[in-house]
This record gives sequence, structure tokens and C-alpha cells, in this order.
Amino acid sequence: MINVIAVICAYLIGSIPSGLWIGKIFYKTDIREFGSGNLGATNTFRVLGKKAGMVVTIMDILKGTVATILPIFPFFSDTIVHPLILGAIAAVGHMFPIFAGFRGGKAVATSGGVLLGYSWPFFIILIIGFFISLKLTKIVSLSSMVVSVIAVIYSIIYWLLTGDYALFILVLILATFIFYRHKSNIKRIKEGTEPKVKWL
Repeated sequence: MINVIAVICAYLIGSIPSGLWIGKIFYKTDIREFGSGNLGATNTFRVLGKKAGMVVTIMDILKGTVATILPIFPFFSDTIVHPLILGAIAAVGHMFPIFAGFRGGKAVATSGGVLLGYSWPFFIILIIGFFISLKLTKIVSLSSMVVSVIAVIYSIIYWLLTGDYALFILVLILATFIFYRHKSNIKRIKEGTEPKVKWL
């Protein structure tokens, strides 16, 4: 029973629509009606500005982290569900949130939070990679996909060195989801119409 509860909690944590709630409570704005219509941090930056974007980014990262570390909490200490599975479920919750009509974000920040909860050095490497890519390209979506590729490569090396294949499987699944959710962005990148950030 505790395993089922852990899975449900991970999904509900991931389903917290940070961008929607921040927008409605503090800005009286439903960000789904502006920009890309996405509930993620990128659209929050675009519609509500830097401050709101940073808050939503942090909240979305923490959703993945909290779900991943659920087994360290006393109530969930007996669960046999792998932390990475709980993190992946939170990412699914972010993409298809029950609290926002199953219309969510692309789970980049939440996926990063999963990795933060499981291996913080891995997370730091990805953050550095993301900002280097963003500095060079000025395109958030492209940088997110670049980091997904870096994550897959790192997880393969990590697997070969430690034997931890679970991380590779999780990263591969998340990277696949991220690329799939960026289909429209890939099209715009090819057409040269993908928006670029102006603050970096």
C-alpha cells in the first residue's frame, strides 16, 4: 500500500502547476493564454518576467527533487519504489497535471530536479551545460535538448563506471519525453522563428 501512496504522491507533487498558480495569484494572468500557452518556466519568463520565471523554475525543479527523495521521509521509508521512478512520475505529473486540466509544461526543470535529488554533481554539470548552450544560442528550447543529450552521454559513462543502469534508463526516458514535447520548437528552430532570450 505504501508503494501506491508514494507513486500517487509523486504524481500529485509533479502536478502542482507552479506557473499557473503564480500567474493567477500574483499577476492575475493565466499564462496558458499568452506566449506559447505552455505552463513551464520558459513561458513564465516570457509572459510574466524574470522574477516570476525564476520562482517558477525553482518550484518546478523542487517538484522533481522532493518526489525523488520521498523514500528518505519516515512515512515512505518502507517503499520499494526506486527514487528515480518516483522522479519520473513527478515529471509526468508536470507534463500532464491533474490540477491544470492535464495541460502542463515540458518537464525540463522538473527532470533536472529529479537529477538533483539523485546526484547533485550531475545536476551541476547539466546546469553549466545549459547556460553555456544558452549563452551561445540564446534559445532555451535548443539548450534544453542539448542538455538532454549531455545527460544521456553522462548517464552512459556513469553506468559503465558504477554499474548503475537505472540512471541511464531514467535519463533516456526523460530525454525522449523532452524531445517529444519540443516538436513544435524543433520546427520553429529549423524555420528560424524560435524566440530568443534577451537577458543573457
